Formats: sequence, structure tokens, C-alpha cells
Amino acid sequence: MGEESGVYRVLVGKPEGKRPLGRPRRRWDDINKDLQEVGCGGVELNDLAQDTDRWRALVHAVMNFPVP
Repeated sequence: MGEESGVYRVLVGKPEGKRPLGRPRRRWDDINKDLQEVGCGGVELNDLAQDTDRWRALVHAVMNFPVP
């Protein structure tokens, strides 16, 4: 293994650039997965927001959702 090999460069080299601070940003895939766990998967959020009682129930369910 010479200094040209990828393994050597990974072990000895220094990474370039910076990583963003804080928690990773939420993606729609994550939000949809959370909605499926709560039991509202496949629901159009705009339609759900128009129904105040269902929206309030969803918000309360999400607020009480256990965080790992």
C-alpha cells in the first residue's frame, strides 16, 4: 500500500469543508414516516388542516409521540 492508495489517504488525510452545526434538517420523507406511525399516513395535509378537529387530534398525537 503506497501513499497513493485510497485507504492511506482516508487514514492520514484531513477532511475538507465543514459540516453544518446542529441537528439534521427534517425532510418530507421523515415527516410522512412520522405521520404513518401516528396513524395519519396518506392523508393530504392541506385537507387535514381544513378539518379543525382532526388537525387538533393530530397535533396532540404528535406532541405526545415518544422521542427516541
